[in-house]
Amino acid sequence: MRNILNRTILIALFSFVAFIGAAHAQKASSGECDDYAKADAELNKVYAKVLSEYAKDKVFVAKLRSAQRAWVAFTTAHLTSLYPNAAATYGSVNRSCRCQVLADLTRERILQLQKWLDGAEEGEVCAGSIKRMEEDEE
Repeated sequence: MRNILNRTILIALFSFVAFIGAAHAQKASSGECDDYAKADAELNKVYAKVLSEYAKDKVFVAKLRSAQRAWVAFTTAHLTSLYPNAAATYGSVNRSCRCQVLADLTRERILQLQKWLDGAEEGEVCAGSIKRMEEDEE
């Protein structure tokens, strides 16, 4: 009977330690995942604004939508190439690391899209579909 009680206490203790460890890992990863969520929300705003400002240019809008789908596919493929094995292989930090990579890629994409909103400087010959920067009128 005493043996069963000792086993029960040990199991409860190990379960508690495992729970605390998992909670700590979850808390650590939530920072990176919160950062990614914020970056993703900002990306969606910038993307929508570009689509809105260039709405009359149907060819550009179609090409941008295609590029955005390709970018999403790229991020998925890139993440898979960084972490090709089962998530458990990389330990409890895997979620945090994935969120960090996605946040970094998302911030880079925001900078790319922002160029369409900022505009190209006068004389920029490689601007392509980016509208010329409007000068402030005084």
